[in-house]
Amino acid sequence: MEDFERRIQELREQLNEHNRRYYVDNSPSISDYDYDMLMNELIALEKEHPETVTPDSPTRRVGSDLSGDPSSREFRQLPHRYPMLSLGNTYNLGEVNDFIERVAKASDKPLEFCCELKFDGTAICLTYRKGRLVQALTRGDGIIGDEVLRNVRKIAGIPAVLHGENIPDEFEIRGEIYMPYKSFDALCLEREEEGEAPFANPRNAASGSLKLLDAEEVGRRGLECTLYHMLGENLGFETHDRALLAAKEWGLPVSEHRTICRGIDDIDAFINFWDTERKRLPFPTDGVVIKVNDLATQKELGFTSKTPRWAVAYKFKAEQACTEVLGIDYQVGRTGAVTPVANLAPVPLSGTMVKRATLHNAEQMEALDIRIGDWVYVEKGGEIIPKITSVELSRRPLLSTRPDFPKVCPDCGTPLVRQEDQAKWFCPNILGCPTQVKETLIHFLSRKAMNVLAGDATVSQMYDLGLVRRSADFYDLKYTDLYRLEGWKEKSCERFLQSLQKSRSVTFDHVLFALGIRNVGETTAKMLARHYQNIDALSAATAEELQEVGDIGGIIAGSIREFFDEPRNKSNIERLKAAGLQFSMADDRPADNILEGKAIVITGTYSISRDEMKALIEAHGGKPTSSISAKTAFVLAGENPGPEKVKKAEELGVKMISEEELYAMIGTVPFDAGNKELTLF
Repeated sequence: MEDFERRIQELREQLNEHNRRYYVDNSPSISDYDYDMLMNELIALEKEHPETVTPDSPTRRVGSDLSGDPSSREFRQLPHRYPMLSLGNTYNLGEVNDFIERVAKASDKPLEFCCELKFDGTAICLTYRKGRLVQALTRGDGIIGDEVLRNVRKIAGIPAVLHGENIPDEFEIRGEIYMPYKSFDALCLEREEEGEAPFANPRNAASGSLKLLDAEEVGRRGLECTLYHMLGENLGFETHDRALLAAKEWGLPVSEHRTICRGIDDIDAFINFWDTERKRLPFPTDGVVIKVNDLATQKELGFTSKTPRWAVAYKFKAEQACTEVLGIDYQVGRTGAVTPVANLAPVPLSGTMVKRATLHNAEQMEALDIRIGDWVYVEKGGEIIPKITSVELSRRPLLSTRPDFPKVCPDCGTPLVRQEDQAKWFCPNILGCPTQVKETLIHFLSRKAMNVLAGDATVSQMYDLGLVRRSADFYDLKYTDLYRLEGWKEKSCERFLQSLQKSRSVTFDHVLFALGIRNVGETTAKMLARHYQNIDALSAATAEELQEVGDIGGIIAGSIREFFDEPRNKSNIERLKAAGLQFSMADDRPADNILEGKAIVITGTYSISRDEMKALIEAHGGKPTSSISAKTAFVLAGENPGPEKVKKAEELGVKMISEEELYAMIGTVPFDAGNKELTLF
């Protein structure tokens, strides 16, 4: 194989992997600029060696956001009426000028360009028929997309019905669903409080939120939408700008941040203005889109296999600053993971003063070869999270040495451990390390656990004052203790104690989750609670017996046994029992328990949320699952069931039932968002 062939193959593999991480996993591992540089290298090589070009090359295909493995897709997939392509990217004004010259050669008309802000979110295509929203598709692979209408209906600002005059019988309008910084910050805070990893940036958060299976949760995420491109037959508009003005008159959300430019000087002024002013906006942007304004000229120019010839995107470079590393701290996280953090000489970046940046782990520190006293380049990933991208070696102090990653926990002094397949080092002192103890206490009070009104800072204060060390200590707190907390007065104390009292009625599965057993999440806790019914039966189970329950494997079984074999945990549970917490399941299951032991695959959407449907099935003894096998009792098919699941059920001869048939089977039907049920018979 020739060197160029080897490099082409390597580039294609890298780009395909980065496409998957960006569009499907919502977890990009390189910047847009670095991705585009790889793509440009591949384009150049394919141009030099046209015999190597294949139809499936990343240079010929649009990145795909289609949902996962075909066998596990939960969104119906539909074809786009018009292909939904990507934009070509540029990073300098010279490339923009080249674009203008190419367009000018292909058209004999005076040119106008509509310049717009490029929103950093996830693409959406809406279809309106007779003024009503009837379809919403993601970009998908540009040819087909995921149908997400139910979720889009929950996004404020997207009208279900249009108002005004001269609305076409049917048209498509495309745009971007994005997450404002305020919503992003609130979501990340919530995820951190619940022990979940925060999103890397608002684009990932927007894309992930749009694909949630619970539409009600989509509505709570604070998503917004801006629309920027209309398509249809005989719409009657001569220019792109006039079409957007009409869309605004009909009630559609259209960006105000656009202007008509008549040449490179106007475009340059628009780009320079927004490269500064975008830092004041309450939502993320990553560039400017330049479009030929005349629609007839757009049609003449047409498309390549991947991009329109009448538009280009100018991408803002990530703002970068160079500053000094003053020191490196090592922080202990909730799970005991030790993370290095660089303390920096304060430097302004994207509207905020950056003083710290994560170094992730020991391997990342080694890859950067970072040292105290180094001058480093800092960027904000997605304009939010500061990260160190490189070291300015020309400014490195003489005789500098590499920092040693700690061998013991910086919080409690316990020797650190690392598993062979992990990059992070961990502190194993779960019950004695102050940071881990605090995080365990915070988890205990969190919304999905005991749901007690107390934030991280409050719990930290309680710990520092010696008021709490184990979760049972919360139930011994008195007014005199709470008055010691900074800023707490009578009303604050009353609210906390009332919330604590209410937590005594939280069900056993939530209490079990609140205990913070390593590797036991919300779903596993629910499964264990239903199987063993009480804490005594669970604590007596052997590791072998635990592995006979559902999907529990050796690692989870080992964590459970390790937890219950620890005397301090047993003592804490006894105190929680004495405080009145629920350590057994209420015997409120139906007498016939008709779904007991049945594996039920759920697919599509229902009149209640998917979480409520899962809870209903579990309340009657069933086990909701996501994959079909010979052991599946039946498939519960809601509206728009996953086509691959329907096909799989037919192949295996697995019965499919409707939501109404399920209610008839169990003899009840939910009628509101709570837990009340209405008897059918």
